[in-house]
Amino acid sequence: MLNESAPAKISKVSIVIPVYNEEATVQKLVALVVAAPLLPGLTREIICVNDGSSDGTAAKLNELPGLHPGVEIKIVNKPANEGKGAALCDGFRHATGDVVLNQDADLEYDPRDYPRLLQPIVEDKADVVYGSRFIGEPHRVLYYWHSLGNHFLTAFSNMFTNLNLTDMETCYKVFRKSVIDRVKVDCKRFGFEPEITAKIARLRPALRIYEVGVAYHGRSYEEGKKITWWDGVKAILTIVRYGIFQ
Repeated sequence: MLNESAPAKISKVSIVIPVYNEEATVQKLVALVVAAPLLPGLTREIICVNDGSSDGTAAKLNELPGLHPGVEIKIVNKPANEGKGAALCDGFRHATGDVVLNQDADLEYDPRDYPRLLQPIVEDKADVVYGSRFIGEPHRVLYYWHSLGNHFLTAFSNMFTNLNLTDMETCYKVFRKSVIDRVKVDCKRFGFEPEITAKIARLRPALRIYEVGVAYHGRSYEEGKKITWWDGVKAILTIVRYGIFQ
């Protein structure tokens, strides 16, 4: 069993932040990550992956170690933009923690939710935890069609994986490092979410998956939201690809 080979006790959390053209938010986000509570006995490292940003993001990232002395912060600067999935995988390779937690740089997700995301793994009940925006926690009211699209993609993914997730597309995914090290991700962009879900589902029953509610403060396109309807179409194709053919 996978959970029998992984240590029940964890001590260090690697927080991986893919960053693309987030000059206006990234330092504020990292300050929130530094200040965010963890469960007793846990330490953190923060890994920021600059995915070939064309604005002033690189300069803002390079200032972070000086802004937060004593905090373990790693900066990975990629020479060209490859996409969120590729940036996350680069971050995973630099992670030295027992647990890896994904964090977006756009202030839509609240780092104060870390304790509830980590609790099932610390208690040795889970190997992977998804943070759902749709099971009871506060969220900003924005786009109906985005919400409908998220529900559809999650339901469509569930049909192939036989999971009962409520939010497959969530940013907040937490993995034991021993789990993520076993998974090879091919999708370089937003296809990461359905691909990792399909591949994690195949590791059951040895793998235990939990879902917890998290707050969500979505932003509008005027505020910098990047995902589009075309990303939804590609997500459908990715679900079919990894649900049937791989």
